[in-house]
Amino acid sequence: MVMNTIIRFGYPIIFGILLASSIIELSISAWLTSKFNTMHNNSSTSEKISVRYILFCSVWTIVFGGAYFITFLLAISGIITSIASHTLFLFVTWILWLAAAAAITSNLGGSLNCKVNTAFFYCEHLNALMGFAWLIFILLTIILILVLIRGIISAKRGDGYRGALLDV
Repeated sequence: MVMNTIIRFGYPIIFGILLASSIIELSISAWLTSKFNTMHNNSSTSEKISVRYILFCSVWTIVFGGAYFITFLLAISGIITSIASHTLFLFVTWILWLAAAAAITSNLGGSLNCKVNTAFFYCEHLNALMGFAWLIFILLTIILILVLIRGIISAKRGDGYRGALLDV
């Protein structure tokens, strides 16, 4: 019963923060992609590819995460609101964001001191991109842990993983 309350109130808050962070990440990565395409001033090809990959991850999270969030809020029952479906989506998204955060962090050497480092154009934007990528990864980790705990409780109760994320 306690887990149901946590999911009922905590899931929309954390998922809302996830979607808002993804929109911010989309904005930054789209702007950087635009600048790299028009000015050709990226410091390396891997930097440009990492930014484009983060753009893809942002769109993925907004589209599919938005669909899961809406179905959760509307309390629609079915395969998309099952624990198994949520776990699969969150795990795939978690892997995508782990790769995205690691790629941009690797390109930037861990972090950039924008007052000292002049090798990177758009230093502050790249730092923000890296920070939001790790924030999204952490949020996905928290959500995935909540859904996995809910799945374990559901399986022990006999409902299995096809059960709904939230008992109505």
